[in-house]
Amino acid sequence: MSKSLHKDICDKLRFSKLYEKYAQSMSTILYYKYGDLLNPSDKVQDAFIKLWENCAKVAPEAAKSYLYTVANNMMLNEVKHQKVVFKHQEVKPKDYTNETPEFMLRKKEFLKRYETALSTLKEEERVAFLLSKVDGKTHKEIAELLNITKKVAEHRIYAALNKLKDQLEELN
Repeated sequence: MSKSLHKDICDKLRFSKLYEKYAQSMSTILYYKYGDLLNPSDKVQDAFIKLWENCAKVAPEAAKSYLYTVANNMMLNEVKHQKVVFKHQEVKPKDYTNETPEFMLRKKEFLKRYETALSTLKEEERVAFLLSKVDGKTHKEIAELLNITKKVAEHRIYAALNKLKDQLEELN
C-alpha cells in the first residue's frame, strides 16, 4: 500500500487516491451483501463524504476500516427503512411477457431455489462466491479485497459451490 495514503487524508490528492483504491471494491462488496435496490454505490459515496468531513478526526491507518464500517452501517439503516416502506407499499408485477407460462414458472422456481440456496451460505462464503462467479475476480483479487489469504478465498468459494450443488441439481 502506498505510504502517501498514510500521511494525511485531508489532503485532496491523497484523499483522491484513497477513493480510487477502495471505492469500487466497497461498492461491489455492498452490492453482494445487500443487493442493488439499496444503492450501494450511493452509500459508498456518502461514506467518503463523511470521511472527508471527519478527515482530521480519523487516523490515516484507520481510514479503510472507517469507510467500510460507515458504508455498511448506512446499508443497514437503509434496510431498516425499506422494511417500513415495504409494509406500506404494494409491488405490482408487470402483466405481460413474451415467455411461455411454463418457462416463466420454471425460471421463477429456479430463481427462488437459487436465492434460498444463496441465503443458506455463510456470509463470507456468499461474498467470495459472488465475487468469483459474478464479478469474475481471481482468487488472489478476492483475497486482497477481503483481507484474507488466497487459500481461505479458495476454500470459501469451493465450499459455497459444493453447498449450492447439493441444493440445486441443475448445477451438477
